[in-house]
Amino acid sequence: MTQTEALAVLKTGANVFLTGEPGAGKTHTLNGYITYLCEHGIDVAVTASTGIAATHIGGMTIHAWSGIGIKDSLSPYDIEQIATRERTAKRIAQAKVLVIDEISMLDARTFGMVDQVLRVVRRNREPFGGMQVVLVGDFFQLPPIGRRNETQFAFESSLWHELALMSCYLHEQYRQSDSSLAGMLSSLRNGTVDESTYDVLESCKDTSFQDGIEPTRLYTHNADVDRINSERLASLDGAKRVFAMESRGARPLVEGLKKSCLSPENLELKVGAMVICTKNNFDVGYVNGTLGQIVKYEEKTGYPVISTFDGDELVISPASWSVTEGDAVLAEVMQVPLRLAWAITVHKSQGMSLDAAEIDLSNAFEYGQGYVALSRVRSLSGLLLRGCNQRALEVHPNVRKHDEDFRAQSETVCAAFGEMPQDEKQKVFEQFIKASGGTLERKEVGKRPARWVDKVSTHEKTRLLLVSGQTLEEIARARGMSVGTICSHLEQLVEQGIITADHIAHLHPKTPAEKDRYAAIADAIAALGAEKLKPIYEHLNGVYSYDDIKLVRALHLVPSKEGD
Repeated sequence: MTQTEALAVLKTGANVFLTGEPGAGKTHTLNGYITYLCEHGIDVAVTASTGIAATHIGGMTIHAWSGIGIKDSLSPYDIEQIATRERTAKRIAQAKVLVIDEISMLDARTFGMVDQVLRVVRRNREPFGGMQVVLVGDFFQLPPIGRRNETQFAFESSLWHELALMSCYLHEQYRQSDSSLAGMLSSLRNGTVDESTYDVLESCKDTSFQDGIEPTRLYTHNADVDRINSERLASLDGAKRVFAMESRGARPLVEGLKKSCLSPENLELKVGAMVICTKNNFDVGYVNGTLGQIVKYEEKTGYPVISTFDGDELVISPASWSVTEGDAVLAEVMQVPLRLAWAITVHKSQGMSLDAAEIDLSNAFEYGQGYVALSRVRSLSGLLLRGCNQRALEVHPNVRKHDEDFRAQSETVCAAFGEMPQDEKQKVFEQFIKASGGTLERKEVGKRPARWVDKVSTHEKTRLLLVSGQTLEEIARARGMSVGTICSHLEQLVEQGIITADHIAHLHPKTPAEKDRYAAIADAIAALGAEKLKPIYEHLNGVYSYDDIKLVRALHLVPSKEGD
C-alpha cells in the first residue's frame, strides 16, 4: 500500500494498524493524517509506547496520557481515581482520535489497561471508548519487556481483534538508498539469512568515514554506553561538576526509583558534553529524548544550560520522580534530568535515521535488536559494524507468522478501497469529520501540528509573556530558561512579524546607561551587519554580553507602527 492510499483509509475514521518496514514512511503518513485532523478542527491525541518514541511525533507516552502511569494492573479504585483527575479525564473525553506509535513495544496487558480506562472515562462500552484508534509500528522491531511465558504482543490480545483494525502495510522505501542494505534487512525479516547476508555484514567491518564525521555509536547494553560516555567526558578540558541525586521516603521504594530513573545517581558533566533529557518538561521546552550539548552553567543556580539541535538554550533544573498513593508521596528522588549521550543503546535509537553509525551487536540478547540497529542507517557506506552474534540476526517467530496476515489484510483493504468511487470516498471522509465535531472547511494550522498535543509552542509562551509587559529577566525566571534563549525567541518572533514595536516598548532603554549601551551596539550593527554576533562582540571589546547584543539586534529590526 502506498502512503496516499493509507492516508485515504485513515480519513474514513476506521481503526487502523499502520505498519511497514523501517523507512517506509509510517511517521510521514501519520504526520500527514495529524495535519489533516487539525486542519478540520478534530481533537487528536498523539501518544507513543515510550518516551523516546513520543519525541519523534511530538506527543506524550500513552501511559501518561491515559493516566495509568507505571502500574502493572488496575483495580476499580485505580480506575475511579484516574477518572476523577480533571485534566486527565478532560483530555480523554475531548479526544476523537487516539494515535499510539511504536505499538510493538506496548504489551498486551498495558494495551488492555488503556482500553479499560477509556471505556469508563468516556462512558462508552465500545473498544477504547468509541474513538478512532490508529496503531503505528513494526513488530519486527523491539518487543515489549515482559516474562517469556506471558502474552507479549498487543496483536495477541482479544482486544486487537475486537478493534476490527484495517491493516495498512506500506511498501515504499524512503530511508535505505542502498539495494544491498535493503536486501540484507529483508533477509532478516523473512528468515532467509544465508551466506550472502554474512558477506554483506563482513564488508561493513572495514567501513571508514570521511574526516570530520563522527558516527553515532549504538550498543545493546548500558554498560558499553556508559563506558564510552565516561571516556569522552574525561577527554574534555575543564572542570567536572557532579549533581547528586536527592531522595526521601521508604528505602525499598527509593531504591526502586533509583533503578528506574534514566538519570544516574551521580550525574557528572562538563561544558561541551553531549547529553539527552530524561524527563518531559513542556513548559521549559524539552521532552524525554531531547538531545543537546552543555554550553554553560546558570550563574545564580549552577544548573546546566544545554543548547538543543533546534538552537534553544534551556536551563535544566532538577526534576522529581515519585511513588504515590492517592495524594500521599511514599517515595521521591530528585535529580537533574540529563544523562550523557555520545553513545546510546539500540533501544533508544528506535525511530532514528542516521547518516553514520558505529554499531556493536556482539552482545545482542533480544529479538529485533540487530534489525533495529542495522535499519537505522541509509546505506552500507554509513555503517561500521564492530561485532555481531547470531541472536542479532533473529526476529521473533510469532511476528513473522502474523506479518503474513497483516500483508494479506492490507492487500484486501487496498483492493476494496481502490474499487470505491472517489465521490463515495469523499462522502465517507466528510461524514467522519462531522461525526467528530470538526469543520469541513480547512484552516491553517502551521507546520508542526503534532506538537499541539497538550502543549503550546515555546515561542508562543514567550510572546504571551512579552506582550503582557514582562521584562526578559522576568520571562526567563518564569520559564526556567536563560535570558539568551528568550532573546533568541524574541528575534524569531520579530523576524516572523509576530512582534511589533508596541508589544515591546517596555524593553527599550530608559536610563542614560541603557541608552548608551543601545547606541554603541546599534552603531556596531550598522557598521558590521546583524547576521553574526561574534564580530559585534569583538568589535565592542567584550564590554557588552551576547544577550545585550541579541536584545538590541531585535529592537533594532522590529517594525515600527505604520506612519512612524
